[in-house]
Amino acid sequence: MDTNNIIILGAGESGVGAAVLARKKGFDVFVSDNNKIKGKYKDVLSQFDIEFEEGKHSEKRILNGFEVIKSPGIPDEAALIRAIADKGIPLISEIEFAARYTDAKLICITGSNGKTTTTLLTHHILKNAGLDVAVAGNVGNSFAMELATRDHDYFVLEISSFQLDGMYDFKADIAILLNITPDHLDRYGNSFEAYAGSKLRILRNMGEDDAFIYCQDDPVIMERIKNRRISPRKIPFTLSSKVDGEGAYIKDNNIIINIQSNIQQMTLESLALQGKHNIYNSMAAGISGRLLDITKQHIQDSLTDFQHIEHRLEHIAVIQGIEFINDSKATNVNAVWYALENMQNDVIWIAGGIDKGNDYSILLDLVKDRVKAIVCLGKDNKHLQEAFSGTVETIIETRSMDVAVQTALYLGGKGDTILLSPACASFDLFENFEDRGNQFKESVNKL
Repeated sequence: MDTNNIIILGAGESGVGAAVLARKKGFDVFVSDNNKIKGKYKDVLSQFDIEFEEGKHSEKRILNGFEVIKSPGIPDEAALIRAIADKGIPLISEIEFAARYTDAKLICITGSNGKTTTTLLTHHILKNAGLDVAVAGNVGNSFAMELATRDHDYFVLEISSFQLDGMYDFKADIAILLNITPDHLDRYGNSFEAYAGSKLRILRNMGEDDAFIYCQDDPVIMERIKNRRISPRKIPFTLSSKVDGEGAYIKDNNIIINIQSNIQQMTLESLALQGKHNIYNSMAAGISGRLLDITKQHIQDSLTDFQHIEHRLEHIAVIQGIEFINDSKATNVNAVWYALENMQNDVIWIAGGIDKGNDYSILLDLVKDRVKAIVCLGKDNKHLQEAFSGTVETIIETRSMDVAVQTALYLGGKGDTILLSPACASFDLFENFEDRGNQFKESVNKL
């Protein structure tokens, strides 16, 4: 078998990044995508003279590969993936492949919610401190594409459970686990246990010189690390109690970060990002900065001046006294819980899309308290309607963003908030959550 022959399945951000890096490292590369490849990715593949196919998988060619890099969107139960595994061909993720080609320190962030915010916050801290750092993974470029462009001393990586599933020798220097709540259960045989196990793979290969930062208030994390042998330094963060030893907690309306008995203190009001979930994100990012010996002043300045990320509780406009908020990135129930918890006024909630086995029960109390109407936006809203029909009197079906926004405005009154926070994936009506958020903004601007 030709050990120089790399097969890449999927020609999105992850797959094309892996293809370019592999080509630059001298491999023979073949990219196969069962769907049509976007023009911008075709251009990149052509630029680097990388052979590809679209709209099919040539199984014979693929099964002659020495190693297969699988894009995270392809499920493990796909027939082709099973055939590759049956033949004993190594099947890895793009982050596994990319990590072979850098000696950078890797700060890796995972969890069901808050990953992007914490990743960008951490990158902001390191960059402000003058470190040679890049952000990659599920935000920005793929890790492989960023590395193909230029190596760095530090990478801050947002990593999904799907990427962790294909990780074997990859190792984080600092791992942050924010929370584990039900998400993507359709990809894990509706097993929350399997999904949680994927998140904990971020600890794989870590040693005593590394650090594991985790939320002490998350019962799922605490239950699963209770009897587990964990080699890296364990550094918790919490809102509910003082931490003995290293970690972060709240005292007298201040965040306290204690690393090696060196205390940093910041008022909650000074944080650029407000809300309970953002205190967690700021704590995790702040701890990682202190572990890298970044000055307290740099950390404080960075957590104070950080700009809010697009599509996550993003203020869009106030029209007729009604505020419009774009939370398109809220693709699961727990993210919506955080969003609704942040709302001070009555909410017209735009929700729906591809339901990933959602359990809406954790939202019932918040919805009863804060939501006056639900505008469903998706091809199949049956599950959403069933969940809230006894809680919210007005539930309306829509199939386009323009109609959803216009309907929400009609239902709203001065002082209300119209919140796009879907709790679902976007692929039934939109290209991705960014497309959904951008269409929301366009529809609001047309009003």
